[in-house]
Amino acid sequence: MDPSNLIVMDLPPTPYYLDIGRTRYAPGDSHPNRRDLGVFDWLFVVQGSLRIGENDKAWVVSQGQSLLLFPDRYHYTTEPCPEETEFYWIHFDYRGNCHAYGPADDAVPMRHAWANPGRLTLPQYAAPVTFARIERLLGQLLAISGERRSNAYWEEQRLFLELLREMDEREYAGGASLSSRKLAEQIEAYLRQHFRDELTNEDLADHFHFHPNYVVRCMKENYGCTPLEYLHRYRIEQAKLLLIKTEWPMAHVAEQAGFRSAPYFSHCFKRQTGLSPLAFRKRYSE
Repeated sequence: MDPSNLIVMDLPPTPYYLDIGRTRYAPGDSHPNRRDLGVFDWLFVVQGSLRIGENDKAWVVSQGQSLLLFPDRYHYTTEPCPEETEFYWIHFDYRGNCHAYGPADDAVPMRHAWANPGRLTLPQYAAPVTFARIERLLGQLLAISGERRSNAYWEEQRLFLELLREMDEREYAGGASLSSRKLAEQIEAYLRQHFRDELTNEDLADHFHFHPNYVVRCMKENYGCTPLEYLHRYRIEQAKLLLIKTEWPMAHVAEQAGFRSAPYFSHCFKRQTGLSPLAFRKRYSE
């Protein structure tokens, strides 16, 4: 996987489908040059090839390949089509944080207890192994695009979400990096389900049948912290919820958040948030 080819979108919000079309070019025709289109332009070539540039990059997008163009960059034709070319285009909007993959993206940020953010990682230029299925999805989207918007809306968004899943690099990329990521995600889910239990790296290693060092390495590679650091931070997030939503005494909050000692809980909470649990409750419960 080439990191420079990846586009990362923090979720939520979710990309929002706008419209689709299918265009045919004769030999010598060119894709229009555009600047600051305002929406993402996603191209899927089903016949022939497109010669497309974006700022200082350029690609030959051939049959069975896709290219995702940013909304705020300059797109241009580098060469007219040498043969008859046909492609689908999709326009979609996205109002969240979107950026090219970089070193900071090696670690997934901590999830707040009351939220469930994730990431969508799309290849800018790709030859998807599931292109036949993708083409069927595109055909279905095009088929309902002529219907009344009120009738087609939910089906359009559903099909578009299926397309995003097909193209998600984290879902379908191969190799050891994916195995590491999937193990880290399984560890994260286990920690969130068992945050009240006493857990060690050895416990996690026994449960997942890997060496403790590998368990720790996978979490650090993908989440930027060890399993126990993640567990500690997640317990604090759970404690925040309990402090806001209940009037339980501190000892009970500490126990329900996975801490065995109220004084230790208070010390950890203040070190991470800058407030004592009581001060946090007063600030956010009034």
